[in-house]
Amino acid sequence: MFRTQTAMLAAMSVAIALPAAVHAQQTTEDWQTIDTLTQMVANAMGRSATPIDRRIKLARCPEQASITAIDAHTLAVRCPSLGWRLRVPMTAPSSAAAIPAGFTQPAAAKASPVIRRGDNVRVTIDTESFSISYSAIATQDGRIGDTIALRGNDAKNLLSATVTGPGRAQLSD
Repeated sequence: MFRTQTAMLAAMSVAIALPAAVHAQQTTEDWQTIDTLTQMVANAMGRSATPIDRRIKLARCPEQASITAIDAHTLAVRCPSLGWRLRVPMTAPSSAAAIPAGFTQPAAAKASPVIRRGDNVRVTIDTESFSISYSAIATQDGRIGDTIALRGNDAKNLLSATVTGPGRAQLSD
């Protein structure tokens, strides 16, 4: 009887240690799970999320990563305990479904400039696998959809970007 109980305890300790060993082997984030979650959030918004580039190596989040909508075109994936954050671009579906009302601009806002000369502007560059953003200064007023000139850190060089919202612009190829 004692030998049977000892064998059972040994088997249970191996079964308990096995998940910990598997978890210890996988120290980087599981992007397939994150892709599934971001796709679910994007689908709820009538959009499609871009898969995360598998070359990104971040420490695995000890709790479930949070996914929130930044705007109608971007999701944020965050791991608060480790301090990392990724931006996931979203695209409109091929059927061009409407953007939820919470993210649309009123008609009056489309007619008036949303960026004024001298405003700080968050400029983004989005590709299928990553998103980069930085700050620039507007050198002219701009409405949503307008292409305006911006000045980065180098006062001599100007760049042009398309206004996407108040204080936001996107650099396109």
